[in-house]
Amino acid sequence: MGRVFLCHLGGTRIFVCANCETPLTNRTELISTRFTGATGRAFLFNRVVNLCFSEVQDRIMLTGRHMVRDVSCKNCTAKLGWIYEFATDESQRYKEGRVILERALVTELESKVEKDTENSI
Repeated sequence: MGRVFLCHLGGTRIFVCANCETPLTNRTELISTRFTGATGRAFLFNRVVNLCFSEVQDRIMLTGRHMVRDVSCKNCTAKLGWIYEFATDESQRYKEGRVILERALVTELESKVEKDTENSI
């Protein structure tokens, strides 16, 4: 196959894939902890890296109808949550382009790498 290239957003508290510990995002990208996913509690993030995306799906959720893509780990392909592509309700549009990671599928760790955030992606 080929080599999988991974990104790291830096930060002192990072969220990683619970299956393979691939870095996904950091605490500064966290928008809300008040979401619910298929496995229970879920978090909304502004920016997440090292993801693969499914095809767009139309889903009816607790907050209305949304167009979403499932997201999985780029390294091990474990399902982690979803990204909001479009919200039909105007009050839900703040979610567009944002990523939900399910708490049971990610782990929060102290980072071993403190990257210069001025030069991050």
